[in-house]
Amino acid sequence: MREADERLYGRGTADMKGFIAIALAYALEMLKRGLETPIHLAFSYDEEVGHLGARRLVEIIRDMPVRPAMCIVGEPTGMDVIVAHKGKAKMRVHVRGLEAHSSLAPQAVNAIEYAAELIAYIKGMARRIEKEGPFDDKFDLTHSTIQVGVIQGGVSLNIVPNSCVFEFEIRHLPDDDPSAYVAEIEAFAREHLEPAMQAIDPRTGFTFEDIGTNLSLNIDPGEDIVALVKRLTGRNDHGKVAFGTEAGLFMERAGIPTVVCGPGHIAQAHKPDEFIALEQIAKGEDFMQRLMDYVCGDA
Repeated sequence: MREADERLYGRGTADMKGFIAIALAYALEMLKRGLETPIHLAFSYDEEVGHLGARRLVEIIRDMPVRPAMCIVGEPTGMDVIVAHKGKAKMRVHVRGLEAHSSLAPQAVNAIEYAAELIAYIKGMARRIEKEGPFDDKFDLTHSTIQVGVIQGGVSLNIVPNSCVFEFEIRHLPDDDPSAYVAEIEAFAREHLEPAMQAIDPRTGFTFEDIGTNLSLNIDPGEDIVALVKRLTGRNDHGKVAFGTEAGLFMERAGIPTVVCGPGHIAQAHKPDEFIALEQIAKGEDFMQRLMDYVCGDA
């Protein structure tokens, strides 16, 4: 990490080591003050590849004789109080073609080209959803989104490729069903693409693989945890964000009322020269100071 221009630069400073550093620093202060209400610090691993650590943690929490009353996930929200975020459905599509010398392309089934046709359809769906909704105006991005993020296929330009694999994700509003979008995409492949492929070779086609889901968050703004976090931030408003967190797991799988609130901004995450502004660190410290006043005695 390095400090420059009133910022702290470094991998993960915004997402979300800034919050973790603040929490650890104040843990010692809370112990000195004397905790009257217990605070649990939950550190997870592999959040970016399927919330793997949090899933194991939720299993442990469910078996605890006394479970946490509430949870604050310190992802970067600019210290806004977030009561909802989108969920994510992740799919991998395998396209089976028929290889041939490229001079005989019409006699083969080009897996990349058929993948491209399906990807173009997915992009068309994304444009339709952006135009027609459904919408939730409380979100920073008010509609569900679909995007293709990974594609692989082909070995040489003079060989018609017999295989292509791509992955797409659906980041959906809490009340929007991603399975309906997946079903529409699969139906297009089955009804409009496979017949032409299988007219050349019946072994060709598409296979759809579910590679995981991230749960959405959608807590009632009237819950006690929301009122508490607003008090700790000095805010009266709340919002919703497009990015996902582990909050949905704690809510849905462990039954713990959860909100998202932390220093920094998601716009600075996942990019070169990631940073968190010192003024955001200061706001996070103010938040933790108020939390300490709330849960500690006067010792």
